[in-house]
Amino acid sequence: MSRDVARAAAQWLALLESGAATERDHANLQQWRDSHPQHEQTWQKAQSLRQRFSALPQALAMASLDRPQPGRRALLKRALGVAALVPTAWLLSRQLPIEVWRADLHTATGERKRLPLADGSHLQLNTATAVDIDFAQRRITLVEGELALTVPGAAALTVHTRYGQVRVSQAEVCVRQLASGCLLSVLKGTVQVRDVSGQSATLQGGQQASLNAGGLGTAVLFDVLQLGWREGVLTAQNQALGDFLRELQRYRPGVLRWDQRLEALRVTGSFRLDDTDRILSLLASTLGFEVQARTRYWVTLT
Repeated sequence: MSRDVARAAAQWLALLESGAATERDHANLQQWRDSHPQHEQTWQKAQSLRQRFSALPQALAMASLDRPQPGRRALLKRALGVAALVPTAWLLSRQLPIEVWRADLHTATGERKRLPLADGSHLQLNTATAVDIDFAQRRITLVEGELALTVPGAAALTVHTRYGQVRVSQAEVCVRQLASGCLLSVLKGTVQVRDVSGQSATLQGGQQASLNAGGLGTAVLFDVLQLGWREGVLTAQNQALGDFLRELQRYRPGVLRWDQRLEALRVTGSFRLDDTDRILSLLASTLGFEVQARTRYWVTLT
């Protein structure tokens, strides 16, 4: 949640800095700040940064009044743009570990990648994912996000996470790293799991379990439709709309908000992730709510 809150605060800050904010925008900002303590805390950080960097644009603007040369005006405009972006970029970077920026492979929000590896294995990266690959050590480090790994041969590849390791040989597995742990799903074969304390366990095909600082949780059966992102599909079967939208948010840059009265509506269907705007439009026409888009990156469902 912290990264989403930081992004929202940065976008509110950018809207205010643009000078285009309306009275309604200010009211909506206050409502967002009041809705959760973390929102207010993050906003205060944003305001502090805004004040810290505000002196530079003002000084440059005053210096330019008596110097109307086109070249100087262009330089000032660029400087003002850079100065306005600094607080927003800093705020976002505080929520993104340096390991994410330095990782070997990334996907942006809404992007997915499928990568063949030299030994015939296949790696897929879901939205907003970062990984490091050390093929000499047969190791893939999941820095953030979610991956799917298929290893057809006997030579194992090991997926390293913050909460332990998953050894994959002649198997297919999905690993999703969350704020408080990992979710491991084995589609085929058998994988060996080793937690941070050194304890080992086995997961079979069709099983799913959480892995966190306390070790590996109890294995349960899982629905393979949960992993439809590998084919670019998000599937729901009588799912609460709120839960569906929280999953959909992972694939949309910007802010998606909705009226809490929509939470309990039920969703059934399969939706292509390549066009999340269309997904919202289909849901609106089926379930009877309205999509209000201030921009492509700021959408509210009412």
